[in-house]
Amino acid sequence: MGLINSILTWVMKKRIHQIELFMKYPHDVQDELLQKLLKTAKGTEFGRKYDFDSISTYEQFAERVPISTYEDLFPYIERLMRGEQNILWPSEIKWFSKSSGTTNARSKFIPVSPEALEDCHFKGGKDLLSIYVNTHPETKIFDGRSLGVGGSYQLNEYDSSATSYYGDVSAVIMQNLPEWAEFIRTPSLDTALMNNWEEKIEKMALETAGVNVTSIAGVPTWTILLIQKIVEAQGKKNITEVWPNLEVFFHGAVAFGPYRNLFKKLIPKKSMNYWETYNASEGFFGIQDQRNSEDLLLMLDYGIYYEFLPVEELDSENPKALQLSEVEIGKNYAMIISTNAGLWRYNIGDTVKFTSILPYRIKISGRTKHFMNAFGEEVIVENAEIAITRACEETGAVMNNFTAAPVYIEQGKRGGHEWIIEFAKKPGSHKKFVDTLDDTLRSINSDYDAKRAKDLALVKPIVHPADEGTFYEWMKKRGKLGGQNKVPRLSNSREYLDDILEMIKATKPV
Repeated sequence: MGLINSILTWVMKKRIHQIELFMKYPHDVQDELLQKLLKTAKGTEFGRKYDFDSISTYEQFAERVPISTYEDLFPYIERLMRGEQNILWPSEIKWFSKSSGTTNARSKFIPVSPEALEDCHFKGGKDLLSIYVNTHPETKIFDGRSLGVGGSYQLNEYDSSATSYYGDVSAVIMQNLPEWAEFIRTPSLDTALMNNWEEKIEKMALETAGVNVTSIAGVPTWTILLIQKIVEAQGKKNITEVWPNLEVFFHGAVAFGPYRNLFKKLIPKKSMNYWETYNASEGFFGIQDQRNSEDLLLMLDYGIYYEFLPVEELDSENPKALQLSEVEIGKNYAMIISTNAGLWRYNIGDTVKFTSILPYRIKISGRTKHFMNAFGEEVIVENAEIAITRACEETGAVMNNFTAAPVYIEQGKRGGHEWIIEFAKKPGSHKKFVDTLDDTLRSINSDYDAKRAKDLALVKPIVHPADEGTFYEWMKKRGKLGGQNKVPRLSNSREYLDDILEMIKATKPV
């Protein structure tokens, strides 16, 4: 096995020269890429509408093509989902990556072209390994298997020809992997892509317990559940007794910080590495490229043209995005992308800050709206407001204000959401209110529903009723009274929620 590790490590390192090239000449690479995208898509319906054939400069592109949200592109994507082709991109679209977070539907469907699979998602996976082995020359990662905690996919029922599919981005990637990739990963594809999460975790635990796993790739939430299941089933103290050669966890999708201490307990190995990626439904954007750093190298040759919109421009009638050459370190930008799957000047909803320029490295700073995404549930303010409105209607309650934050997973405890809701009129039944809030969120947000299934990752929400005036007093304490200051409705941090709970506790009579 040592020979295989040496050969694959050498092969992976060959890509480093190309990565160094775009690090050295980022603007040339991006300019050339934009022209290639426009030339390729000029004959599509979208390309004809905006006359891509006559665009020769970025300025013309930015002036002619508007910045788009999912809602703006949805009419085109809906037609693609129904089997039409050559709408946004000339290649045949047979796959859609499914996620939540949109305000006009329970789920959103992102087209995945053959080019996006090969030149973006697959390339990103290979580059992740290339960068890792280049920064860890002592690695023995290829002496064993990589464990992938994937999602699921299904036939696209909107397509009458029944020739297209949709699913989690991890499932789309796994289902299309080349055959050679099966030799270095575990569990079997059938198990990795099972629909039922509870059964999947059980089966993965059985299949992988006896495998020499050297790396794991996945979302922290599901990885924690799998590790805990295997340790319990094998009667071990921790996972290193099962997988002694485990050396790295490649993670993404949610912030890793809150999970770090729990992983140290589950994997008490000083040499264990944690390596971050930025891979979304829309594309593979960034990879950690340095030891002891959480900064992500922006990957510039994956068929994605980047623009960056200053957050203060988000609500502008004519927002002006910046080219890569115009960004500044430390400023907050909404990321705008044009891709080799036909997303044109698309606002993906993430905000980033640059930590360095030449090379360009970023940190994910949040979302363009308040949200909770500690477990991959992507609950946005609109979801919360719909759910609370329905819960109030069902229980006769009247709500003044609210805020919510995650309850992070701890050893032996499940994660969840915790709410503080100030009522002008309290619900007739607190239990019914919580049940309706939970049920509504599950019905309108498919990612929340998946995490809530059988209490696997999220348990039912905790709701604290607050007396009238609570939020006023809290805002007053913070010096934030006034029409321009608003209570943060949702947060991925417990900072606000814990502060309010402490204030409530301090004012309660002993």
